[in-house]
Parts: sequence; C-alpha cells; structure tokens
Amino acid sequence: MLEKKQVVQQEEKAVIVGLIHQEQSERQVQEYLDELAFLAETAGAVTVKRYTQKLAHPDRATFIGKGKLEEVRQFISGRDISLVIFDDELTGSQISNIEKVLKVKVIDRSDLILDIFARRARTAQAKVQVELAQYQYILPRLRGMWTHLERLGGGIGTRGPGETEIETDRRIVKDKISLLRKRLAEIDKQSLTQRKERGEYIRVALVGYTNVGKSTIMNLLSKSEVFAENKLFATLDTTTRKVVFEQTPFLLSDTVGFIRKLPHHLVESFKSTLDEVRESDILLHVVDISHPQYEDQVEVVNRTLQELKAFDKPTIMIFNKMDLYEEQTFDKWLAPEVKQDMLRQLKESWDLRTHGNSVFISALERRNIDELRKTIMEKVVTLYRERYPYKTEYFY
Repeated sequence: MLEKKQVVQQEEKAVIVGLIHQEQSERQVQEYLDELAFLAETAGAVTVKRYTQKLAHPDRATFIGKGKLEEVRQFISGRDISLVIFDDELTGSQISNIEKVLKVKVIDRSDLILDIFARRARTAQAKVQVELAQYQYILPRLRGMWTHLERLGGGIGTRGPGETEIETDRRIVKDKISLLRKRLAEIDKQSLTQRKERGEYIRVALVGYTNVGKSTIMNLLSKSEVFAENKLFATLDTTTRKVVFEQTPFLLSDTVGFIRKLPHHLVESFKSTLDEVRESDILLHVVDISHPQYEDQVEVVNRTLQELKAFDKPTIMIFNKMDLYEEQTFDKWLAPEVKQDMLRQLKESWDLRTHGNSVFISALERRNIDELRKTIMEKVVTLYRERYPYKTEYFY
C-alpha cells in the first residue's frame, strides 16, 4: 500500500518597500509597512526585510531612487527571496523597470490585496467581483508590462510584434471586463430580489476595519457559525442572519472589512456586496481598541462610509478586544482604582464623541455582551416604532 505524501507549500520570502514623502511621514510609513507585512503573511509570504527611503516624490521610472534600488538588489542577491512588495501603487513601466534590476517578481499593495481577495472568494458573486477588479488593475499597466518585448532604441525598425500584442491583449482585457460587468449585473439583480424578499425587517450591518472581530461578534449575536480567523479579509461575502432579541427580530449582516489604501477598482467592483451597508438601517462600527492606531482605523472606515454615502446612518461604536487593551495598557502593579478611573475616562471620552452610542466589549471573553444586545435592541425598537407603528408585537 502506497503512502500518501503530504505536500507542504513553502512560504515565499519577501522584501517590503515604502516611501517617505510630503504626504506620508516616517511614522505613517512604518505603520503602513507593519500592515503590509500582515497582508503578506495573510497571502502566504514571510517578510524578511523592509526598506524605506525619503524622497520629495516617487521616481517616475523606478519609484525609489537608483541607489536604494541597488541596495535592495544586493540584499536579494544570493538569498532565497522571490518577491518584493511596494506599499504604493506602481505603474506597469515601474514594475517592468524594477524587475529588470532585481530579477524577482515585483508587486504593489493593490496587487497583494487582489491576490488575497482571489484566494478568499467563495461565492460566484465574489469570484466575479475579484476577477473584474484584477482586469481593471491590469488594463492600464499592459504597456509597461510589455516593454520587455519591444526593441531597444527608437524610430524606424522599432515597431515590432510587441505593439501588436499589446493591442490584442488590450482588446481581450476590455472584452473580458465588459463580459464580467454583464455577469455581475445579472448576479446583482438576483441579490436585489433576495434583499427585497426580506420584507420589513430592520437591517443592521457590521462594519469596520479588517480583522477587528466583526465575524466573532456576528457569531455571538446570531448564534451562528460564520468563518472567523486572525487574518486580514477573512470575510469577503456578506453573510446575513435573522436575529431575535426578546421577541424583536431584525436582520444582521457581516460585511467585508475596510483597509487603508484599498484599491479604488476593488471598491467599485464590490459595490454590490457593499449595498448591504448602504441599505442597512443601523451600522455597528466595530473597532479593535487594542490596536495602536485604532483611531486612524476609525477614520479610514468613516471615510469609506462617506464614499458609500452611508456615514449618516444611526451608528453604534463597538470597541472590541478590551481584554487585549487592558493587558497592553495596565501593568500588574497598577492600583485597581487607578485602572478603573482610566477606563472610566476612556469611556466618557468616546461617549461624548459618539453621543452615548458606544459599547466596550471583549467578544473573545464574552464580556459586556448583554449591554451590547441591550443597546442594539433599543435602536432597533426605536426604528420599528418610527417606521412601522402598527407592528406592536416587535416593541415588547
């Protein structure tokens, strides 16, 4: 009897690169690179080195300066490194020029996010949305990616087959984009019909930065098993469940997480998935309060909600992972009354900023979940009273 050999996929080793310029401070770039390393880990790569450079603006040909590029090349040379990831979007010609020097695969943040989305797409809708975003990403970069087929020099004798192949590929990509848009429109119609069939239930949507614990909270509130793990973009497809609190029913949806520098074409292609956010009545904005830049993440989510024209909806801020926050903030020698006073000040501060619409919980430890349920139910009941005064069975 033959033994089955287990195939172990080897992690790619990667170098990550960020640029410090007028619009990005050194502190911000280091934070972005931390996140880029986490994105790389989610995609199956391990970051072995990071590089930053201060430039007034990106180099048009190679994004970073020639000297820094040579420094990266020397580090990669002779090492088992197959990937270099840039934190900002690169043009096709920049990718081509950098790859000529480094002799390894070069991608940017957008490409990395698209790769993660492609790996995690499960439904037909998500797969079509990701494929559409990928082709939209490729289209403006085709010329730069084809430069290796063009002849050197200029003028007569340089118009080789490369140009013809570029135009052929452009046509193929444009036709594919058109086809995917039609297919997505058909799926959107089906999704719209399904949403209309949900009747007059109040609709609540979980939103927030990626990896803040939305799916874990979804599981707690709906008593269902939605996939959740400590990786970025664990949820791509919107999951909706009917939830009943004390005879008051409503629909609860878990949505895709937001992130800094989310590619615009990805937001565009995922608009139908994000319709769940637009059409919701109440938003539950989940925040990982243990994250060092959680306030920046709140701003990213708020900006995305503004783009979706969903920012003005009734919102409850849910500050999750209080267990980690306390572990990171308080040492064991701190007097209990000092700790309580600091927590009280934190809560009062956010209560003031959210007009009393904030709850502090630990989904992992199931801490303060009853208060969260009560807060959600009060909002849901208030909306039922305003919208459907004849549905008195939902009010008590």
